[in-house]
Amino acid sequence: MRASRLISLLLLLQARGSMTASELARELEVSERTVYRDVLALSAAGVPVYADRGRAGGYRLLGGYRTRLTGLTRDEAEALFLAGLPGPAGEMGLAEAVASAELKVLAALPPALRDAPARAGQRFHLDVPGWFRETAPPPRLPELARAVWTDRVVELRYRRGDREVTRRVQPYGLVLKSGVWYLVGRVGADVRTYRVDRVIGVEVNDEHFDRDEGFDLAGHWREQAGSFLRTMLRAEVAVRLSPAGLRQLRHLVDAPFVYDDLVAAAGEPDGQGWVVARLPVESVPVAYHQLLGLGPEVEVLDPPELRRMFAESADRLAALYR
Repeated sequence: MRASRLISLLLLLQARGSMTASELARELEVSERTVYRDVLALSAAGVPVYADRGRAGGYRLLGGYRTRLTGLTRDEAEALFLAGLPGPAGEMGLAEAVASAELKVLAALPPALRDAPARAGQRFHLDVPGWFRETAPPPRLPELARAVWTDRVVELRYRRGDREVTRRVQPYGLVLKSGVWYLVGRVGADVRTYRVDRVIGVEVNDEHFDRDEGFDLAGHWREQAGSFLRTMLRAEVAVRLSPAGLRQLRHLVDAPFVYDDLVAAAGEPDGQGWVVARLPVESVPVAYHQLLGLGPEVEVLDPPELRRMFAESADRLAALYR
């Protein structure tokens, strides 16, 4: 445990240049007293770590000292090469950088671990796009990725419906969801999301913006994705579901929380095991196409319009197969 922590401390100093004892303690999740002891242990082992005094002081490595990756376990080495799986990095124009980084990591590994990339490549493959989707990346993605990396303001020309709009955006990050790339950026005081495949043009300005270091891209995306799905569900239908219908419904609704909420709020099963529940839906026509897949395992109770649509479909099916 301590050996692993010492390696982590050494790599933190190597990566960040200088860190205070409190910063190291926070990163390593230990006390400052433990940090002091670990620094002394590194120094005793011949690692040239020293402390700068004063308000701007901290621990640093002397003379650009670098360590080889001799402390990696096999699992850690293979996990590193999983991070470089072909796909998203290449779409952002980083394939060459990833390959170069892999070569450098490979050169630093001890001989016993140099089969790590081959083992990872033989066992795992990342196929990001959903089924029946185009696999070509959006043409403007590499430009946007460079702007995200360099914190450069961009002028976006964006296709919205049948019109084109222009937005001045501070690009905070890119998100890949089900094979679709999204740009998350600040426009004025708001943080907005744009589908990258709808971006017509990108002009990267010389102007840099000050990134809000407290912005959590993953947390923001989770919150916005959930809010977006909930705002889409503007209607509600009442249904009666058989046990089989209740199980199959999980595969027909668009968001997992819809199914979880429905099950939690469903009434007690009747004598045949059927339950009555209310299902939030995007619209009545969408609900018709979703629920039709359940066939005789669902009975629509409300609204009357949807019930009539099912009755007409039942009559047509009966006539077709009679």
